[in-house]
Amino acid sequence: MEKRSGPLPDLKDSLLAVGAVKPEDVQWALQEQAKSARKLHFLDALLGAGKCDEKKLVGLLTSQYNYALVSLKMVVIHSDILKLIPQRLAEMYCCLPVSLHEETLIVAFANPTNLKAIDEVQVVVGRRLRAAVAEYTPLKEMIKKVFATESDGPEIVPEEESSEELGIIAKLVEGEVSLDKPEQVADLMEMANQAPVVKLVNMVLLEGVRRRASDIFIEPWENFVRVRIRVDGVLEEIVKPQRSFASAIVSRIKIMSQLNIAEHRVPQDGRFKVRTQGREVDMRVSVLPSSFGEKVCLRVLDTGAQSHDIAKLGFTEKEQQIIKNSAKKPHGMILVTGPTGSGKTTTLYSILEYLDSPKVNITTVEDPVEYQIHGINQVNVRESIGLTFPAALRSILRQDPDIILIGEIRDADTLDIAVKAALTGHLVLSTLHTNDAVSSITRMVNLGLEPFLIASTVLMISAQRLVRRLCSRCRISYDPDPATCALAGLDPQKKVQLWKAKGCSHCRKLGYQGRSVITELLEMTPEILEMIMQGASVDDLSRKARENGMNTLRESAIQKALSGETSLEEVFRVTTEDTSLKKNAGGVPL
Repeated sequence: MEKRSGPLPDLKDSLLAVGAVKPEDVQWALQEQAKSARKLHFLDALLGAGKCDEKKLVGLLTSQYNYALVSLKMVVIHSDILKLIPQRLAEMYCCLPVSLHEETLIVAFANPTNLKAIDEVQVVVGRRLRAAVAEYTPLKEMIKKVFATESDGPEIVPEEESSEELGIIAKLVEGEVSLDKPEQVADLMEMANQAPVVKLVNMVLLEGVRRRASDIFIEPWENFVRVRIRVDGVLEEIVKPQRSFASAIVSRIKIMSQLNIAEHRVPQDGRFKVRTQGREVDMRVSVLPSSFGEKVCLRVLDTGAQSHDIAKLGFTEKEQQIIKNSAKKPHGMILVTGPTGSGKTTTLYSILEYLDSPKVNITTVEDPVEYQIHGINQVNVRESIGLTFPAALRSILRQDPDIILIGEIRDADTLDIAVKAALTGHLVLSTLHTNDAVSSITRMVNLGLEPFLIASTVLMISAQRLVRRLCSRCRISYDPDPATCALAGLDPQKKVQLWKAKGCSHCRKLGYQGRSVITELLEMTPEILEMIMQGASVDDLSRKARENGMNTLRESAIQKALSGETSLEEVFRVTTEDTSLKKNAGGVPL
């Protein structure tokens, strides 16, 4: 159990000072305590008899005794956590396990000052315990409810409100949260834990998960706070509270992420988990100081909504076969390239899922670890303590791995170790930031790698992007005009059919739902390897790769447009003009 520093004020005096109890009730409770066979705590006696103002008590314990407040209206409890404390003990001491962070169990107590109760619970739990406070009556009702319904369902699901109610909740916050005080740490803690603030933050998180957002942005501006989510690569604004609300919402997220709420000058990173709709969702948090306050970005890592099956990502059967054939090689290097948010990590995780078995030793080094994969050893880079990519890789190679995933090759040292690992019998998977597949060759040369080492180690390079899928329920087919065909590199004389977005209730009037991968997949054929050894230019390598059957990103996207999976507008939004298509006067052989 965590110890609190400094002398604490006498609880009885503090209760009387804030008007939570009457003097005669305190005397009565002390007499009850003396008569009790199990040494009943006097505050438990007051709460059980209804002789204590619960709201004033909670206010006292959070402000003077620095206990965190648990909002029971929005709490989500997993059945595994609930089982850590027996029902008998939960009812006896009016307590409920709330969440488990690493090895620390957060437990809500109606009376967290009862050290005997906390010690007894900690002995039963068998791990570190942190006591928080919740109102007695709602907590008692919650205990009765969760233990009565435990066999019926694995979790407590918070109320699901529609996105239209977010604005109403934001107005509630502005009306109920006092923001005219100096922003001291205690004030921020109090503001962040008030019910409307907690509800707004939870509703934003739930809305992000419900819409399958990849990111949630909370951005303070001069007169308002803009809350946006990125759905299928496109940003949408969902609520815009007043500027004065910024500190409360940022502090609430910092508390959930166990970050320092008093620090506003430097960036901070953290993470936390929420459970909703029967699944666990990981939130990766980044807090960045900006001109008008702290901007928060939450990366939503929803393992329940994200597929790591190669067949479900959008690759064609031919592309899947090339990836699988390369992955089955005993050693070498597979590279996936593209900008941030292009699905590189998802592709690599899908390859790991395909390769994973009890017979192989797989280790990853990432910054940070995004998805936790059962059965795979994952190392989180921490440059502040010297655990960099090169340092981690050197140690990993002493662990006799069969397959190594490197989150990103950023520098010459990381590339050098990765290549040496590939040369000494390991399969290495990693990412590079280049615009296309062939440019990765030039990038590695610029990092100091000799061409003969590239030819000896690299098995396959995949440059990829993500395009939005048309909603299958409302898409509309049409015949493009000759000018559109020419712009897309299609033969104007050949009749083709394309589809466009319309919008319906199923896709929230957007016309799109979900995303699919498009790829430029460079397979290391003998001809390509020979050209790399001879130091061929990017243009020559691209020309030879296309002769061998490689599609460019634009061609891959157009194939999806012709099959009705995406629209031509989406093709133009995601991919750049392909000069090789323009040279093909006869059109693309699709």
